[in-house]
Amino acid sequence: MTQTAASQTGTDGIKIFEEGSSRKEADPFDIGGGHVNPEKAVYPGLVYDTNTKEYIQFLCSMGYSSSSVTRLTNATINCMKKANTRPNSNLPSITIPNLKTRAKVARKVTNVGNVNSVYKAIVQAPFGINMRVEPTTLSFNMNNKILSYEVTFFSTQKVQGGYRFGSLTRTDGEHFVRSPISVRAMDQAYADV
Repeated sequence: MTQTAASQTGTDGIKIFEEGSSRKEADPFDIGGGHVNPEKAVYPGLVYDTNTKEYIQFLCSMGYSSSSVTRLTNATINCMKKANTRPNSNLPSITIPNLKTRAKVARKVTNVGNVNSVYKAIVQAPFGINMRVEPTTLSFNMNNKILSYEVTFFSTQKVQGGYRFGSLTRTDGEHFVRSPISVRAMDQAYADV
């Protein structure tokens, strides 16, 4: 099931709270994409296909050795030192752990709904962060079943802060394909320490 068809409220329509003594309102780290709705998950409209190569790049970027990844995947892998590929793994959620001034991520979605569909972007930027989505509209047809887009994040904060949360939702009026977003802005002075 895809988290993009999930709800941010429980089946009773009330906000979801984290378990434990604090009982604070749950954030995306607590609930991920939200409460899964199996009926919506059967017909999600758009999906984010992630392949084995992307997962291998993710493991390599986290510092796993070639031999460790080879044992996990049963394939010969060569983890070379690469830039951090984690933000660009083709997952619905987007996390930017150390935003200094600007960061860009790319995603691609596959249309599994109506052949001729148009999805528009609804942006809820995290507090203190500006977001630009390009293109804002994705138009699918018989020839264009997979389309890419980019999201650029700009920090407007002057000091280091905690994670802030937002979302990017693509909708054709029937489906609401939601991607949770988490960004932690870092002032250059803190980032260099």
